[in-house]
Amino acid sequence: MAKKRANGEGNIRKRKDGRWEGRYTAGHDPVTGKQIFKNVLGKTQAEVKEKLARALVEAGQIDFTKAGQYTVGTWMDTWFENVAKIKVRPSSHQTYKGYIDNHIKPSIGNIPLEKLTTMDLQKFYRKLLTKGRVERIESKEQPQGLSAKTVRNINQVISSAMDLAVAQKIIMTNPTNACELPKVEHKEMQTVPAEQLSAFLEEAKRSGVYEMYYIELATGLRRGELLGLKWSDIDWKNGIIKVRRQVARVNGEIVEAPLKTKNSYRTVSISPQAIEVLREQKRKTNDQYVFPSPNGGPISPDSVNNMLKRVLERAGIPKVRFHDLRHTFATIALQNGVDIKTVSGMLGHFSAGFTLDTYAHVTTSAQKEAAQTMGNVLSI
Repeated sequence: MAKKRANGEGNIRKRKDGRWEGRYTAGHDPVTGKQIFKNVLGKTQAEVKEKLARALVEAGQIDFTKAGQYTVGTWMDTWFENVAKIKVRPSSHQTYKGYIDNHIKPSIGNIPLEKLTTMDLQKFYRKLLTKGRVERIESKEQPQGLSAKTVRNINQVISSAMDLAVAQKIIMTNPTNACELPKVEHKEMQTVPAEQLSAFLEEAKRSGVYEMYYIELATGLRRGELLGLKWSDIDWKNGIIKVRRQVARVNGEIVEAPLKTKNSYRTVSISPQAIEVLREQKRKTNDQYVFPSPNGGPISPDSVNNMLKRVLERAGIPKVRFHDLRHTFATIALQNGVDIKTVSGMLGHFSAGFTLDTYAHVTTSAQKEAAQTMGNVLSI
């Protein structure tokens, strides 16, 4: 016979098979209005009493009219369409969608959302690290596993979606919170050595892209910011560039997009020499963009990378990324006495502390030189 309990406490009874069962009300069906009943089972009355107590606590934190409706895959799609598309920069939409469609849904998409565990995620991440790369022609010669950074990015996407599920009372806790993530190995920063810059710019001139790479090395703009420059952003009189937008590839199309952060919206002072380089570029173009594509309009970021690779090869300079030209600007500026706060503002970093951490190797060298100088001055 069921043991009567106060309203909201559920009730406990012994079943014919010898096990004990605790039943409780977990809410009401939004369509029929009928009560939703749940149960817990155990070998002893004490065991069921403990399980029932936990279940009643969970019932107060879970909306059972929503729970059970989603798999991990359907919830990731729901989160992407209703949250990520609004919250995340348009240039990141394709990346997030790729994580969901190429990795998350094929591996753990069919797991009921409320049953996803930390261990499910740990196994998933281990798989990504060993053989997670999507098979494409251009990735045949690359390692089969994804990088630690990419796995951490995927975890962050899942975590954001799980946070929303917790807020919506669909799950009790976020299973990513207890995950052990792979450590990202610090890669040595690459720059174009100062003694090779002349050779680099000479080859860029022969290749017809001198002005673009000169302005990049003179300003340290992000690639998308450089390609998004319009002539209306140039203050010729005061020698200032206004950084207001970026060019990015979104869903396969080259489009204008908002900048990375609020600090990215900035003004950057340039030298008279850079102004002359821009005047020469203006004489060569008839487009609103400073560095347009051959057919007009914004140029593809990919084509800029390909051209950089060719210029470096022809100049006999080791391969670097376009972003490394930005590092080259910052490194040379710091080595030549420009203060960290000024460099940070020109780069559009969110804080001088971040710039200091990024270029610690440069500032440490400068500090050693300063210490040696002081040592020489104070010697008697």
